[in-house]
Amino acid sequence: MPNSRCLHNATTFAALSLLTFHLVAPAAISGGQPAERQADRRAIRAVLNTQQEAWNRGDIDAFLTGYWHSPDLTFSGTNGISRGWDAVLARYKKNYPDRSAMGTLDFSNLEFRFLGPDAALLLGHWHLKREKDELGGVFSLVLQRFPEGWRIIHDHTSAVPAESNPK
Repeated sequence: MPNSRCLHNATTFAALSLLTFHLVAPAAISGGQPAERQADRRAIRAVLNTQQEAWNRGDIDAFLTGYWHSPDLTFSGTNGISRGWDAVLARYKKNYPDRSAMGTLDFSNLEFRFLGPDAALLLGHWHLKREKDELGGVFSLVLQRFPEGWRIIHDHTSAVPAESNPK
């Protein structure tokens, strides 16, 4: 029977080795980023690009199309938590009442982490240039894939004070 046990162990080892190769090789070939994740990254970037373009033309309503239109949407910021799409829209319209208050928005340093096939965490920086000043900070977005595409279901945005430049 020892030969039978050795044969069983060798077969198990070979099967596990083959399984491991098939699980790891596709990620190694694509640089650790399966093709569908590359497409998801592009789709999520498109949501942010559309938001940035809408913001920069002064269209808050179009900016909000990147958010999940639901009473379960959440936004966390300096003034606390806003719950629901209508409350988030009202918050943006109150804080940015006109084109000059909105300025020009730019997103940068985007970092993606996929939490499952239909969920992602996105970290990044935002910068707002206005005639009278500049603001900036960081954000974390939780996005979910819906039939109509990726939408932000939670936004946590923080302002970060500009670093003073010593002279």
